[in-house]
Amino acid sequence: MSVVKVALVTGGGTGIGKAVALALARDGFAVVVGGRRREVLEHVAAEARAEKLEVVPFEVNVREPRSVSAMFARVKDMFGRIDLLFNNAGTNARAVPLDELAYEQWQTVIETNLTGAFLCTQEAMRMMKEQQPRGGRIINNGSISAHVPRPNSAAYTASKHAITGLTKSTSLEGRAYDIACGQIDIGNADTEMTQPLKEPKMSVGDVARAVAYMASLPLDANVQFMTVMATRMPYIGRG
Repeated sequence: MSVVKVALVTGGGTGIGKAVALALARDGFAVVVGGRRREVLEHVAAEARAEKLEVVPFEVNVREPRSVSAMFARVKDMFGRIDLLFNNAGTNARAVPLDELAYEQWQTVIETNLTGAFLCTQEAMRMMKEQQPRGGRIINNGSISAHVPRPNSAAYTASKHAITGLTKSTSLEGRAYDIACGQIDIGNADTEMTQPLKEPKMSVGDVARAVAYMASLPLDANVQFMTVMATRMPYIGRG
């Protein structure tokens, strides 16, 4: 099967991941959506088929190396290459003071948000180094919390600060192989995850357009960091 561009979106069943997957498909990508819940992934694929777009669902646990490897093997078997990885899978813990945060909650957030992105980045870089033409792009979903934390969010904030380090390391190591890496820091897209927040929100479609722009650049150009946020949300100087 011959395709021009192939994208993989983790956490692609709902919210930002779903919106980005459909936006990339509309821009001509063949898109693999990875996530834990098969039924929601199938729903995204069905929406895509209704628009005559190509979106392939794959059930994955990004915390598990074997599961991640199987997903990338599937991408390689189907398409022979990968041009874009959007590391979007993520979770959060309930808002509690740092000293009350259970170890299990900390571990879940770090393993999903950080280790999951690391495992996917490893697999993507291996493919991008070997494929012809060589190279590709990795976009990490950071957060406003990669810069300024909310109170009682130690695990999420730590994971997103670490994503910034992963983004920089990937950019540095990927240069020699035509691998570009950037990060999008999002503030209050209107999704299921942000429903409890009593703060201004923006359309998830605006986030999808921003990621699609980053993805549209040639590999000799890169958006290293982009912040897209609800105009009225408390970010600058928030406490």
